[in-house]
Amino acid sequence: MALAYWCVLAAALLPYVWTTVAKQSGERYDNRDPRGWIARQTEPKVHRANAAQMNAFEAFAPFAAGAVMAHLAGVPETHVAGLAVIFVISRVLHGVVYTLGMKHSIRSLVWFLGFACAMALIVLAALHVGDPTPAAAR
Repeated sequence: MALAYWCVLAAALLPYVWTTVAKQSGERYDNRDPRGWIARQTEPKVHRANAAQMNAFEAFAPFAAGAVMAHLAGVPETHVAGLAVIFVISRVLHGVVYTLGMKHSIRSLVWFLGFACAMALIVLAALHVGDPTPAAAR
């Protein structure tokens, strides 16, 4: 389960990667007025990186909840770890595609892949909670 937990940590830190990209892509960053600074920027990459940051924060909660729920419900570790790794990879790709302004359909595809992983973790947890089969036998 350690791999899935490391993925939760990676997903928790990912929004800050996109924040850093936004801050380094515009004119000199003003820490006294961060939201106002973002609003005044004319470089599209700043706004795209900021949007990727907000989207990464939004995606984190269902993923983290799903990973913990799946672990507590006794979902096989290989399933949890596999979905967690795919989630993190898809979220990194989502941020890269979003920040670089690449084709929106690619961004939507990698977003959906991450969303599907988070939902799969939650569904697997729900299915295993009601499963009378001992966790060791699964």
